[in-house]
Amino acid sequence: MFFSLNTWQLALMLVVILFGATAIGLVAGRALAHHSETLREPFGVVQAALLTLVGLLLAFCLAMAVTRYEARRAAVVDDANAIGTSYLRAQTLHEPMRSASLALYPLYTDASLSLSKTVPGSDDAKRAIATESQIQRRLWALAGQALGRQSIQSAPRLYVDSLNAMIDMQTTRVAALNNRVPPSISLVELLGAAIALALMALYLAMFSRGVVTVLLAAGLLALLLFVTFDLDRPTRGFIKVPDTPLTAVRAGMELPPAADAPR
Repeated sequence: MFFSLNTWQLALMLVVILFGATAIGLVAGRALAHHSETLREPFGVVQAALLTLVGLLLAFCLAMAVTRYEARRAAVVDDANAIGTSYLRAQTLHEPMRSASLALYPLYTDASLSLSKTVPGSDDAKRAIATESQIQRRLWALAGQALGRQSIQSAPRLYVDSLNAMIDMQTTRVAALNNRVPPSISLVELLGAAIALALMALYLAMFSRGVVTVLLAAGLLALLLFVTFDLDRPTRGFIKVPDTPLTAVRAGMELPPAADAPR
Protein backbone atom coordinates (compact mmCIF):
# COMPACT_ATOMS: atom_id res chain seq x y z
CA MET A 1 0.00 0.00 0.00
CA PHE A 2 2.65 2.54 1.07
CA PHE A 3 5.11 1.28 -1.57
CA SER A 4 2.76 2.18 -4.43
CA LEU A 5 2.61 5.87 -3.42
CA ASN A 6 5.07 8.40 -4.76
CA THR A 7 7.14 10.49 -2.36
CA TRP A 8 4.80 13.48 -2.12
CA GLN A 9 1.70 11.33 -1.78
CA LEU A 10 3.35 9.42 1.05
CA ALA A 11 4.39 12.62 2.84
CA LEU A 12 0.92 14.15 2.44
CA MET A 13 -0.76 10.99 3.73
CA LEU A 14 1.41 10.94 6.86
CA VAL A 15 0.83 14.63 7.56
CA VAL A 16 -2.93 14.35 7.09
CA ILE A 17 -3.31 11.24 9.28
CA LEU A 18 -1.00 12.28 12.12
CA PHE A 19 -1.92 15.96 12.33
CA GLY A 20 -5.57 15.07 11.78
CA ALA A 21 -5.45 12.67 14.75
CA THR A 22 -3.72 15.39 16.78
CA ALA A 23 -6.40 17.94 15.90
CA ILE A 24 -9.16 15.50 16.86
CA GLY A 25 -7.44 14.92 20.19
CA LEU A 26 -7.14 18.65 20.83
CA VAL A 27 -10.81 19.26 20.07
CA ALA A 28 -11.92 16.33 22.22
CA GLY A 29 -9.65 17.47 25.06
CA ARG A 30 -11.13 20.94 25.12
CA ALA A 31 -14.63 19.44 25.11
CA LEU A 32 -13.75 17.25 28.10
CA ALA A 33 -11.93 19.97 30.02
CA HIS A 34 -14.66 20.16 32.68
CA HIS A 35 -14.00 16.46 33.47
CA SER A 36 -10.26 16.94 33.76
CA GLU A 37 -10.01 15.97 37.43
CA THR A 38 -11.92 12.74 36.88
CA LEU A 39 -10.09 11.72 33.70
CA ARG A 40 -6.61 12.89 34.67
CA GLU A 41 -5.33 9.60 36.06
CA PRO A 42 -6.82 7.04 33.59
CA PHE A 43 -5.97 9.05 30.49
CA GLY A 44 -2.50 9.84 31.81
CA VAL A 45 -1.70 6.16 32.34
CA VAL A 46 -3.13 5.09 28.97
CA GLN A 47 -1.41 7.73 26.86
CA ALA A 48 1.95 7.19 28.60
CA ALA A 49 1.75 3.41 28.06
CA LEU A 50 0.67 3.82 24.44
CA LEU A 51 3.46 6.30 23.69
CA THR A 52 5.98 3.84 25.11
CA LEU A 53 4.55 1.05 22.96
CA VAL A 54 4.62 3.22 19.83
CA GLY A 55 8.23 4.16 20.56
CA LEU A 56 9.20 0.48 20.70
CA LEU A 57 7.24 -0.22 17.51
CA LEU A 58 8.94 2.67 15.70
CA ALA A 59 12.37 1.43 16.72
CA PHE A 60 11.50 -2.12 15.64
CA CYS A 61 10.17 -1.07 12.22
CA LEU A 62 13.06 1.33 11.60
CA ALA A 63 15.52 -1.48 12.37
CA MET A 64 13.70 -3.75 9.91
CA ALA A 65 13.80 -1.10 7.18
CA VAL A 66 17.49 -0.30 7.76
CA THR A 67 18.38 -4.01 7.65
CA ARG A 68 16.65 -4.42 4.29
CA TYR A 69 18.27 -1.26 2.94
CA GLU A 70 21.72 -2.49 3.92
CA ALA A 71 20.97 -5.88 2.32
CA ARG A 72 20.15 -4.10 -0.96
CA ARG A 73 23.37 -2.07 -0.82
CA ALA A 74 25.39 -5.21 -0.15
CA ALA A 75 23.64 -7.03 -3.01
CA VAL A 76 24.65 -4.27 -5.45
CA VAL A 77 28.29 -4.49 -4.33
CA ASP A 78 28.29 -8.29 -4.55
CA ASP A 79 26.66 -8.16 -7.98
CA ALA A 80 29.28 -5.70 -9.24
CA ASN A 81 32.09 -7.86 -7.84
CA ALA A 82 30.63 -10.99 -9.46
CA ILE A 83 30.31 -9.25 -12.85
CA GLY A 84 33.82 -7.84 -12.61
CA THR A 85 35.37 -11.20 -11.68
CA SER A 86 33.53 -13.03 -14.44
CA TYR A 87 34.53 -10.36 -16.98
CA LEU A 88 38.21 -10.66 -16.03
CA ARG A 89 38.18 -14.44 -16.23
CA ALA A 90 36.43 -14.32 -19.60
CA GLN A 91 39.61 -12.68 -20.90
CA THR A 92 41.50 -15.95 -20.30
CA LEU A 93 39.30 -17.94 -22.69
CA HIS A 94 40.42 -18.98 -26.16
CA GLU A 95 38.93 -17.42 -29.26
CA PRO A 96 36.25 -17.17 -30.53
CA MET A 97 34.50 -17.64 -27.15
CA ARG A 98 36.63 -14.92 -25.60
CA SER A 99 35.57 -12.06 -27.91
CA ALA A 100 31.94 -13.21 -28.04
CA SER A 101 31.74 -13.35 -24.24
CA LEU A 102 33.50 -10.04 -23.63
CA ALA A 103 31.08 -8.28 -26.00
CA LEU A 104 28.12 -9.42 -23.89
CA TYR A 105 29.33 -8.14 -20.50
CA PRO A 106 28.77 -4.41 -21.18
CA LEU A 107 25.19 -5.26 -22.23
CA TYR A 108 24.68 -7.30 -19.08
CA THR A 109 26.04 -4.52 -16.87
CA ASP A 110 23.79 -1.99 -18.59
CA ALA A 111 20.79 -4.22 -17.84
CA SER A 112 21.91 -4.49 -14.22
CA LEU A 113 22.17 -0.70 -14.01
CA SER A 114 18.69 -0.40 -15.51
CA LEU A 115 17.38 -2.66 -12.75
CA SER A 116 18.74 -0.17 -10.20
CA LYS A 117 16.58 2.58 -11.66
CA THR A 118 13.29 0.68 -11.95
CA VAL A 119 10.54 0.13 -9.41
CA PRO A 120 10.69 -3.48 -8.13
CA GLY A 121 7.90 -5.55 -9.65
CA SER A 122 7.17 -3.04 -12.44
CA ASP A 123 7.18 -3.84 -16.16
CA ASP A 124 10.52 -2.03 -16.56
CA ALA A 125 12.05 -4.17 -13.83
CA LYS A 126 10.73 -7.35 -15.44
CA ARG A 127 12.21 -6.31 -18.79
CA ALA A 128 15.60 -5.63 -17.20
CA ILE A 129 15.56 -9.03 -15.48
CA ALA A 130 14.52 -10.74 -18.73
CA THR A 131 17.39 -9.03 -20.58
CA GLU A 132 19.85 -10.21 -17.97
CA SER A 133 18.51 -13.75 -18.17
CA GLN A 134 18.83 -13.84 -21.95
CA ILE A 135 22.44 -12.66 -21.80
CA GLN A 136 23.16 -15.19 -19.06
CA ARG A 137 21.98 -18.00 -21.34
CA ARG A 138 24.23 -16.81 -24.15
CA LEU A 139 27.22 -16.50 -21.82
CA TRP A 140 26.56 -19.95 -20.39
CA ALA A 141 26.40 -21.46 -23.88
CA LEU A 142 29.75 -19.88 -24.74
CA ALA A 143 31.21 -21.09 -21.45
CA GLY A 144 30.05 -24.61 -22.27
CA GLN A 145 31.82 -24.43 -25.64
CA ALA A 146 35.01 -23.19 -23.99
CA LEU A 147 34.87 -25.95 -21.41
CA GLY A 148 34.22 -28.56 -24.06
CA ARG A 149 37.28 -27.52 -26.06
CA GLN A 150 39.60 -27.25 -23.03
CA SER A 151 38.14 -29.69 -20.55
CA ILE A 152 41.45 -30.35 -18.75
CA GLN A 153 42.56 -26.72 -18.39
CA SER A 154 41.83 -24.64 -15.30
CA ALA A 155 40.92 -21.31 -16.96
CA PRO A 156 37.54 -22.42 -18.38
CA ARG A 157 36.64 -24.12 -15.11
CA LEU A 158 37.41 -21.00 -13.08
CA TYR A 159 35.40 -18.95 -15.56
CA VAL A 160 32.39 -21.25 -15.27
CA ASP A 161 32.51 -20.93 -11.47
CA SER A 162 32.58 -17.12 -11.61
CA LEU A 163 29.82 -17.04 -14.24
CA ASN A 164 27.67 -19.28 -12.07
CA ALA A 165 28.24 -16.93 -9.09
CA MET A 166 27.23 -13.96 -11.26
CA ILE A 167 24.00 -15.69 -12.28
CA ASP A 168 23.24 -16.55 -8.65
CA MET A 169 23.78 -12.92 -7.63
CA GLN A 170 20.94 -11.82 -9.91
CA THR A 171 18.52 -13.94 -7.88
CA THR A 172 19.92 -12.57 -4.62
CA ARG A 173 19.64 -8.99 -5.78
CA VAL A 174 16.10 -9.31 -7.13
CA ALA A 175 15.04 -10.97 -3.87
CA ALA A 176 16.61 -8.12 -1.87
CA LEU A 177 14.80 -5.50 -3.96
CA ASN A 178 11.44 -7.19 -3.34
CA ASN A 179 12.06 -7.89 0.35
CA ARG A 180 10.08 -5.14 2.09
CA VAL A 181 8.59 -4.61 5.53
CA PRO A 182 5.15 -6.31 5.56
CA PRO A 183 2.40 -3.72 4.91
CA SER A 184 0.44 -4.93 7.94
CA ILE A 185 3.32 -3.98 10.25
CA SER A 186 3.63 -0.54 8.62
CA LEU A 187 -0.12 -0.02 8.96
CA VAL A 188 -0.09 -0.95 12.66
CA GLU A 189 2.85 1.43 13.16
CA LEU A 190 1.00 4.31 11.51
CA LEU A 191 -2.32 3.71 13.32
CA GLY A 192 -0.53 3.28 16.65
CA ALA A 193 1.27 6.59 16.18
CA ALA A 194 -1.98 8.36 15.25
CA ILE A 195 -3.86 6.99 18.27
CA ALA A 196 -0.98 7.83 20.62
CA LEU A 197 -0.86 11.41 19.32
CA ALA A 198 -4.62 11.77 19.64
CA LEU A 199 -4.56 10.62 23.29
CA MET A 200 -1.57 12.82 24.07
CA ALA A 201 -3.29 15.85 22.52
CA LEU A 202 -6.52 15.04 24.38
CA TYR A 203 -4.70 14.73 27.72
CA LEU A 204 -2.81 18.00 27.31
CA ALA A 205 -5.80 19.93 25.93
CA MET A 206 -7.89 19.03 28.98
CA PHE A 207 -5.50 21.15 31.03
CA SER A 208 -5.13 23.90 28.36
CA ARG A 209 -1.39 23.46 27.92
CA GLY A 210 1.15 21.70 25.74
CA VAL A 211 -0.47 22.38 22.36
CA VAL A 212 2.86 23.35 20.77
CA THR A 213 4.49 20.29 22.32
CA VAL A 214 2.01 17.85 20.80
CA LEU A 215 2.30 19.53 17.39
CA LEU A 216 6.08 19.14 17.55
CA ALA A 217 5.62 15.51 18.53
CA ALA A 218 3.32 14.98 15.53
CA GLY A 219 5.91 16.52 13.21
CA LEU A 220 8.68 14.35 14.66
CA LEU A 221 6.62 11.17 14.35
CA ALA A 222 5.68 12.07 10.77
CA LEU A 223 9.37 12.53 9.93
CA LEU A 224 10.37 9.23 11.57
CA LEU A 225 7.61 7.34 9.78
CA PHE A 226 8.53 8.94 6.47
CA VAL A 227 12.17 7.88 6.84
CA THR A 228 11.10 4.35 7.83
CA PHE A 229 8.82 4.00 4.81
CA ASP A 230 11.29 5.70 2.46
CA LEU A 231 14.07 3.25 3.37
CA ASP A 232 11.81 0.50 2.05
CA ARG A 233 11.39 2.21 -1.35
CA PRO A 234 14.83 1.68 -2.97
CA THR A 235 14.14 3.52 -6.25
CA ARG A 236 11.11 5.75 -5.52
CA GLY A 237 12.02 7.88 -2.52
CA PHE A 238 14.76 10.26 -1.42
CA ILE A 239 16.86 7.45 0.09
CA LYS A 240 18.11 5.41 -2.87
CA VAL A 241 20.39 2.41 -3.12
CA PRO A 242 23.54 3.70 -4.88
CA ASP A 243 24.65 1.93 -8.05
CA THR A 244 28.21 3.34 -7.95
CA PRO A 245 29.88 -0.12 -7.85
CA LEU A 246 28.09 -1.17 -11.05
CA THR A 247 28.93 2.15 -12.70
CA ALA A 248 32.61 1.63 -11.87
CA VAL A 249 32.58 -1.89 -13.33
CA ARG A 250 30.87 -0.65 -16.48
CA ALA A 251 33.45 2.13 -16.90
CA GLY A 252 36.25 -0.45 -16.65
CA MET A 253 34.79 -2.32 -19.60
CA GLU A 254 35.41 0.68 -21.84
CA LEU A 255 39.14 0.02 -21.54
CA PRO A 256 40.92 -2.64 -23.62
CA PRO A 257 41.00 -6.09 -21.95
CA ALA A 258 43.83 -6.34 -19.45
CA ALA A 259 44.80 -9.85 -20.56
CA ASP A 260 45.63 -10.89 -24.10
CA ALA A 261 43.93 -13.87 -25.67
CA PRO A 262 45.77 -17.12 -24.79
CA ARG A 263 47.56 -18.91 -27.59
